[in-house]
Amino acid sequence: MKREELEALRAMVSCEAVLEQAGFELDVRESTRRAVKYRRGGSIVIVTHDGRGWFDPLSDQKGDVFGLAMFLEKVAFPIAAEAVATLVGFRLSRPEWTSPRSSVATGNVAERWRSRRMPSTGSDTWRYLCWERRVPPAVVRQAIREDILREGPFGSMWAAHADDHGRVVGWEERGPKWRGFSTGGSKVLFRLGPSDANRLCVTEAAIDAMSLAALEGLREGTLYLSTGGGWSPATDAAIGELVARPNLTLVAATDANSPGDIYAERLRALAEEYGCDWQRLRPPENDWNEVLQNREEERRERKMENKMRPAACAPTASREASPGQGRPLTRPDTRPAAWEGS
Repeated sequence: MKREELEALRAMVSCEAVLEQAGFELDVRESTRRAVKYRRGGSIVIVTHDGRGWFDPLSDQKGDVFGLAMFLEKVAFPIAAEAVATLVGFRLSRPEWTSPRSSVATGNVAERWRSRRMPSTGSDTWRYLCWERRVPPAVVRQAIREDILREGPFGSMWAAHADDHGRVVGWEERGPKWRGFSTGGSKVLFRLGPSDANRLCVTEAAIDAMSLAALEGLREGTLYLSTGGGWSPATDAAIGELVARPNLTLVAATDANSPGDIYAERLRALAEEYGCDWQRLRPPENDWNEVLQNREEERRERKMENKMRPAACAPTASREASPGQGRPLTRPDTRPAAWEGS
């Protein structure tokens, strides 16, 4: 094909079309408009640049639509180009993305972070975290004290990703109708807990990190971390910096699925490289927020059952007056004879 033909194909065929044709399925829950996640078994491909680019979060592979066809089918460029040409006019099964975000200029990352308010009791962000996601107020307040939460637009939450110097370089964005990462920001690590902790729990989302902290009661000496659903070189370096300290335990608290297990293996290899202890903490549900929500729902149901259960008849002794409330109205010496010995 001529160069002009290849450029036309690149413009007409989306990477998502190649993935759908190859049997990948859209992960709606983990996708955003800027980063659309597709899965096939344990394989993950993230589509970027409005369908024109892609990368494999579990390796260094990335490229355009032709590179994706070569990567998936393990074929040379001419065969990949022919395969892409057959997908001209392919209609995606998913609907068009709609975003509630405003079109305000992004500006500097640090300035944008400082311009947002911390969550306050009863605010939209507070209700989203505490009511919808069931994160206990005590954990939210701890995150506020550590200055790692902000109120985003439309009732969303911003959870800070910071570098080794504590500087906010990006944030996870989660809300009732929005999921993404800060425009222009960098994924490093969300950190909740003491910086000198000797136990590091690595999750895939800030809400999962807070949920695990709630389930463990903000365990002493534990730093709860989130990679934000990705694994950048900066993330790898940041975890390496943490595990280089002596007497450390690295806990892979990633999701209970194939990608989560792959992340866990990465953490195990990192622990072996630095000579620290390693554990796999696998949630009984898909992720830790599901576990937390199920626990809170069970507590609510038990509470309702206790309220609805009829009160048992009080024993005779309980009819006696409490101290300071006077003596019973019926004296023992005036009871009917049939009561004797009862």
